[in-house]
Amino acid sequence: MIDPLYVASGFGVGLLVGMTGVGGGSLMTPLLILLFGVHPSTAVGTDLLYAAATKTGGSLVHGFARSIHWPAVMRLASGSIPASVVTLLVLWQLELKGEAARSLVNLVLCFALLLTATSLIFRRAIMDHYRRRMEGYDAAATGRATVMVGVALGVLVSISSVGAGAVGVTALLLLYPRLPMATIVGSDIAHAVPLTLVAGIGHWALGSVDWALMGVLLVGSLPGIVIGSYCAVRVPETVLRVVLASVLILVASKLGFNELHFSQASIAAVTGSVAH
Repeated sequence: MIDPLYVASGFGVGLLVGMTGVGGGSLMTPLLILLFGVHPSTAVGTDLLYAAATKTGGSLVHGFARSIHWPAVMRLASGSIPASVVTLLVLWQLELKGEAARSLVNLVLCFALLLTATSLIFRRAIMDHYRRRMEGYDAAATGRATVMVGVALGVLVSISSVGAGAVGVTALLLLYPRLPMATIVGSDIAHAVPLTLVAGIGHWALGSVDWALMGVLLVGSLPGIVIGSYCAVRVPETVLRVVLASVLILVASKLGFNELHFSQASIAAVTGSVAH
């Protein structure tokens, strides 16, 4: 029996992804954790494979339109894929279903959501401040910086499933200021496909993927992405960015508060057991 609430959630996230271009991880993972009570590691693992499936379609569209800068994609992937593998090995050592991994995922997720919100709100100011300096970089320096950005994205995405959207786009805008926006977005999506696939397969191997849940989410999200993409040109971009950033900040605050409350309760329980 398909739960209509999961389908509706998938549709809502797909709609926002289609309208804003921001990766579904920043929306879907917190939704699964906060609304449906899914374990953080399972939410991340399921969302990573969900993202790989949804972004493959977008990558194909950009590929046919020749709006992908493949050198940038290869540099990002050369940093992000190894970083993802190492991060997954660390998570395996922590035992994904354990409390240490749960807290790590929640804390990194909070950071990634706030970073995404910042990149959405202050993207223009960041660009104005750093673009002239970045234009002075030679090709070799840009290549090295792109690989390092890939490493950072590999760690962030593997732990939280967030970062390959707005954060990746902002970094590419800084590093490749002469590329058109469509190529920046296409390159970011093309890089996200192998990264989310590798990280998702890693989480599957660690037992933190709910395949039935992913299927239900896809049923709702695919139509949502199509409709959202159609509506994107009819809604002011600034309004979309500010609304989405506000939602991400609220969600990060809620996750942070929950983690703080959980930590205080754990400390109280340990203190009580020691006292007895």
